[in-house]
Amino acid sequence: MAKSLAHTKYMCKYHIVFIPKFRRKAIYNTLRKDIQTYIKDLCKWKGVEIIEGHMMPDHVYLLLEIPPKMSVSYFMGYLKGKSSLMIFEHYTNLKYKFGNRNFWATEYYVSTVGLNEATIRKYIREQENEDMMQDKLSKKEYENHVF
Repeated sequence: MAKSLAHTKYMCKYHIVFIPKFRRKAIYNTLRKDIQTYIKDLCKWKGVEIIEGHMMPDHVYLLLEIPPKMSVSYFMGYLKGKSSLMIFEHYTNLKYKFGNRNFWATEYYVSTVGLNEATIRKYIREQENEDMMQDKLSKKEYENHVF
């Protein structure tokens, strides 16, 4: 279902995978639960919806809906940066293992999760009728402005 901003309808879903620095198997037991909490809180604070998520010992899978006013790279910098600070604040002994307060590797994988072509074509066709109903224009007036 599409979400709304002031002048925008959107459905911006992204599949994102990221790893701890040096791919260390650091996401275990208590640390795992705390990292889940940090990620949920940080997403909530930025208005990003977690559709699906899973944590492995050496990487994190997320399916997120990020508002179009925010770039994926900005959000990932925020998420990884803030969560690193939270992790090192709570687990001070990790500073020696990871150094420089960099828990996550700088790289991440992202791919868009879009609608299929048929759905987009249907949406475009139906927009004409929806616009006419909203603007209360006659079909003749509207036809002059169609591509």
